Amino acid sequence: MTEAAPEDTAAGFGPLRPKLMRVAYRMLGSVTDVEDVVQEAFIRWMGTDRSQVREPEAFLRRTVTRLCLDQLKSARRQRETYIGPWLPEPIVEEDDLEDVTLPLMLVLERLSPLERAAFLLHDVFGLEFEEVATAIERDSAACRQLAARARAHVRQARPRFKVEKQRGLEIAEAFFTASRSGDMQALGALLTEDVSAHADGGGKRPAAMQPLLGFDAVMKQYEQVAVWLRENGSTLVRVGFINGLPGFITLEADGELQTTALDIEGGKIAAIYVMRNPDKLRHLH
Repeated sequence: MTEAAPEDTAAGFGPLRPKLMRVAYRMLGSVTDVEDVVQEAFIRWMGTDRSQVREPEAFLRRTVTRLCLDQLKSARRQRETYIGPWLPEPIVEEDDLEDVTLPLMLVLERLSPLERAAFLLHDVFGLEFEEVATAIERDSAACRQLAARARAHVRQARPRFKVEKQRGLEIAEAFFTASRSGDMQALGALLTEDVSAHADGGGKRPAAMQPLLGFDAVMKQYEQVAVWLRENGSTLVRVGFINGLPGFITLEADGELQTTALDIEGGKIAAIYVMRNPDKLRHLH
């Protein structure tokens, strides 16, 4: 078999890049790390004897998975010293097409790297356990056990009732209006009694150092925010879906972007996820 020219090899990689990005992002939760991993996979692909590769997509998925497992070991050490709550970097889409929502990604963070890989490859991407076993270099029986353990952890994170798209966006717009105008009555009507608020500033911008739990704590925080916003303002950039949840992007008074994602249950907001860390928002500029 004749070796493909470099330009042909690169062209063959291109159509697979979006799929590889999806796998890597759900493993890592970091756009920058995903780009690095997929670029490394491309470099390895260029140096591979393609005549020995029967299924390029499977080969590249295995490569990306193994690179992600290596990256997760380093990421876990970094998370141990992270300042305040950690949230995945926001991916903003026009539609709620995400198969792994932000709350589910947070649960995945608590799994071992191998559990995370087995669950994602089998339960999310639909691979047979034989292929999962090849990707993570474990036997099929072990992969089944890893996926089962992961499934038990993530079961509660999956939405029981998916919010209708337009309704979710309407709630997001209503939340923006109420929180920025200081209309506490309207804001309170949008929240569940056990609502929680999570803000990731990464030590780079002001943010609560711990999640706020319960209606009273969240309302008190937003009362303080409303006072500050009267003097400083916050501009709505767009409404959309952030990691599968209804939400919006704003331009804040300090000139930085911010994303807010809302987990909605029974027509009310059960959790608020705010990304303020500028390092995790660069890709949105």
